[in-house]
This record gives sequence, structure tokens and C-alpha cells, in this order.
Amino acid sequence: MEVKIGVQYAARELVVDSAETQENIQQAVADAVAGDGVLTLTDTKGRTVVVPATKLAYVEIGTSSTGAVGFRG
Repeated sequence: MEVKIGVQYAARELVVDSAETQENIQQAVADAVAGDGVLTLTDTKGRTVVVPATKLAYVEIGTSSTGAVGFRG
């Protein structure tokens, strides 16, 4: 699942490719915002991203997209 996170006062968004389901990611975001805590996500390579909930601008949750290689005739 591809997750794009906009952070206030940051020029670039964070992109995390997570193995979690959409529902689990939505719940993690909701818990972080409601509890005024931090959003913690782990990507498919085991790296962890931690963002303070007060600095979240947006969270976009979508499917992982792989680029197509080759030509169609």
C-alpha cells in the first residue's frame, strides 16, 4: 500500500510503501490525530517513519503502483 504524507513546512511529501492494509493505516492516522501523538509507519524494507500528528498536512492512501516496462504494438 502506497502512503503519501504531507508534512507542514516541508517542501516534499514522504512516500512510504507499507505492507499494512488500508484499514490499518487509516486507524493509525486516526489514533495519532485523536491522541495528539505521532504517526508511525513501517515500510516493506523494515524502515520506520515517525511524524508528529500536529505536523500532518495530509495523508493519501492508495495502492502500490509498479511501472510497466516494454512497448505495446
